[in-house]
Amino acid sequence: MQRYKRLPIYCLLPMVLMSAPVFSADGKLIGTAGLTQIEGAGGGGLVPWATLSGYDSEDQISASSAVTVVDVDDYRLNAFGVSASFYDRAEISLSHQRFDLKSLGGTIRQNIVGMKYRLYGDVVYSELPQISLGLQHKQLSDTAVAEALGADDDQGTDIYLAATIVHLGAIGGYNAVWNLTARATKANEMGLLGFGGTQNSDYELQLEASAGILFSRNLAVGVEYRQKPDNLGLGEDDWVDAFVSYIPSKSVSITAATANLGAIAGAPGQSGFYLSLNAQLW
Repeated sequence: MQRYKRLPIYCLLPMVLMSAPVFSADGKLIGTAGLTQIEGAGGGGLVPWATLSGYDSEDQISASSAVTVVDVDDYRLNAFGVSASFYDRAEISLSHQRFDLKSLGGTIRQNIVGMKYRLYGDVVYSELPQISLGLQHKQLSDTAVAEALGADDDQGTDIYLAATIVHLGAIGGYNAVWNLTARATKANEMGLLGFGGTQNSDYELQLEASAGILFSRNLAVGVEYRQKPDNLGLGEDDWVDAFVSYIPSKSVSITAATANLGAIAGAPGQSGFYLSLNAQLW
C-alpha cells in the first residue's frame, strides 16, 4: 500500500488527459516518436532521447503506453508505463518497475515520474539535433536490498539533457538516427538498488548513446550504450544492447533486443533478451 501513497500523480494523469481539448496521433512521420524506454520516457530502450513519446504536432496532445520485459541470467525486470506529450513541446511519464531476483528469490519495486521539455529543434527537419531537458524522480517501494547493500537513500532524481537527429538517406540511401544523452544521477542499477552508497554519495555525470538505421518506414536496427556509476563498490557495469524495432503503424511498435548488463549486485555476466510493446492510445 505504501507505494500508492507516494505517487498520487498516478491518479491525476487520466483526469488531465480527459480534460485536454485536442487529441491526435497524426502529427508526425511514422517512427519519429521513438520508443518508450525502461524508465518510461520517450526514446530508445535503455536511453531517453530528445524525442517525445507521441506523434502530436504543436496543436495536439497524444498518449501512449508500454510493457517491457528484460530477462537476464539471475534477474527479470518488468516495466509498465504510460505517457502523454503535449503540443510537441512537453512530456509527462509514469512507470512502475518490478525487478525479480530469480536466483535469490524476492522482488524489488520502483515507481518513476518523468518529465521532459523540448528546448530546440526537430528530429527530422532542423539542421541541428533536437534538444530536450528531462528528469526522472524514482521511489523504491521495497528498500530492504538497497539498505543491506549500503545505499544512502531509497529515492532520487535523475536529470538529463538529450540530443537526437535523423539524417535522411545518410547510409546507403537509408535514414540514420543517433542520440547522445548526458545524465546526472546517484542511482544504483537505475535506482533499483537505491541511491548513493559507500563509494560515492554525490551526483555523477554519465553518458548514454544510441545509433540506428531505418531500413524502411517500418523497420529500424541499432545499438545503445548506457554508462553507470559504481556507488556501492560492487563493480556495477555499463549497459549495452542491440535492437530491432518493427513499427507497422503509428499505433503500435514491437522491439526485441539482446541485452548485456554486466555485473548486477555482484552477480557477473548478466545477459539476455529485451522485449517491448508500445501502443499509441491516441
